[in-house]
Amino acid sequence: MAAKKKHRAPPVEHPMSAYRRRGEDILIELSLNRIGQLYNSFDPSPFHEKEIDSDADAYIFSAVREIGADKPIKLVIDLPPEELKAPGAADVERAIRNHFAYRLQTARRDLRHELQRGRTSLIIGLAFLAACVAGREVALAAVPSAIQRILSEGLLIIGWVAMWGPLEVFLYGWWPIVGRRRILERLAVVDVELVARANGREASGLGAAAARG
Repeated sequence: MAAKKKHRAPPVEHPMSAYRRRGEDILIELSLNRIGQLYNSFDPSPFHEKEIDSDADAYIFSAVREIGADKPIKLVIDLPPEELKAPGAADVERAIRNHFAYRLQTARRDLRHELQRGRTSLIIGLAFLAACVAGREVALAAVPSAIQRILSEGLLIIGWVAMWGPLEVFLYGWWPIVGRRRILERLAVVDVELVARANGREASGLGAAAARG
């Protein structure tokens, strides 16, 4: 009987392989037909103050998260040649930086609020735990009985359960915000380059695949 061939799964590519390099820079590429596609169409602000479209924001943010905020990154926007001369083309880099700088301020504010919530929760939790411990001591000092023992142990458990809120903040709640802040700090100063589409083909997607497809 012939031996069965073992089928091996193809190797999984590292996320970094999805991005082209130019020298030391890792390129995050967007392919658009119009500069206006980059912005939120409902935002009436001037170009340099406009809010970035949510899809473009999510793509750029996730790309930097995959690559790493400490890596040399450049955002490259592929456009038809005539769009490079359009009003607002010179403001694209400033608009993108302003957008992520605003998100950075929000992330910093979120971190302050989270830590303040943790401190407040800690004070409340400690006060409640102290009250539960005191109640337990009173219960233990009374005439011993099964109900009193259950009550005393229940008070101790409830007191420590109340401490989970502040512990969750200080152990787990703050670091996702710090990670988001690091990415936004990088994007608030990201270099942006507009490049002309050589062959005039249309593209309306995000990423290098759309630009090359």
